[in-house]
Amino acid sequence: MSTKRNALGRGLSALLENANTDITSNQLEGEGKGKVVGAVANIEISCIETNPFQPRTHFEEDALNELAGSIKEHGIIQPITVRKLGYDKYQLISGERRFRASQLAGLTSVPAYIRIANDQAMLEMALVENIQRENLDAIEVAISYKRLIDECSLTQEQLSQKVSKQRSTITNYLRLLKLPVEIQLAIRTGDIT
Repeated sequence: MSTKRNALGRGLSALLENANTDITSNQLEGEGKGKVVGAVANIEISCIETNPFQPRTHFEEDALNELAGSIKEHGIIQPITVRKLGYDKYQLISGERRFRASQLAGLTSVPAYIRIANDQAMLEMALVENIQRENLDAIEVAISYKRLIDECSLTQEQLSQKVSKQRSTITNYLRLLKLPVEIQLAIRTGDIT
């Protein structure tokens, strides 16, 4: 008679004790990069850190409070997007306004898509998602383009392909960063358009 005990009846963890099921964004490259890992998951807000690559630097307090009120009334209609950093640790890719408003609304968890993304893919997704909204100011867009070029070692031509903008548009945005700080500030506040 064998002394080895069968896994049957010992729970699911006995069957999976040698399986590596904790996929983080750092483990997958190539084909898996950028893909959604599964369906929408409810993630504790305390387990999510903000996106260090967030191109948006200013969040209107009144607009956040209005969104928080809407979230209290109707819930979060569009899930945020995160990447997994480790066990119960996530980093926001997109949806920071919804994330902040959820905190204001007193939620403890939020619905989220979990994507596989390295730093470069995360920066690209955050930039593209925000630029397509067209409510970033021109300086925020220029800074984001500059970060993509510097941190991802891209040429202006490669960047133009990634964000579906003409190379001349990229060049013109980058020129804004050479303006005096006072003029850049006026652009950011909308005094100059």
